[in-house]
Amino acid sequence: MKIGIVAEGDDLKSFVAEDFGRAPFFLIVDSETMDYEVVVNEFKDAAEGAGMLVADAIIGLGLDAVIVGGIGPHGYDRLTNAGIMVSFDEDGPAEGSLANFIRRQERMKKTQ
Repeated sequence: MKIGIVAEGDDLKSFVAEDFGRAPFFLIVDSETMDYEVVVNEFKDAAEGAGMLVADAIIGLGLDAVIVGGIGPHGYDRLTNAGIMVSFDEDGPAEGSLANFIRRQERMKKTQ
């Protein structure tokens, strides 16, 4: 699974960012290998509509899921309409949120 994490820093020890559109970085993680790449959010300083611009950019990355602190309705709708799962109200280090997300996904697979 290819998972994006909006983050305050450029590694998995960084905290999940509270604001989807204004997050400084996106960590794109392969959940199988835990390898990741860092993407700088070029829209974080946009005058308006940062969340929608970021959502459109993320859709182009081919992600399966996104982990965020907070996200507005427009960004959320764009992502989910594109078939991307959104896990919001996440906090703490990215690696912990990622581990919890993967654990929840595995548990849901077992109950289906």
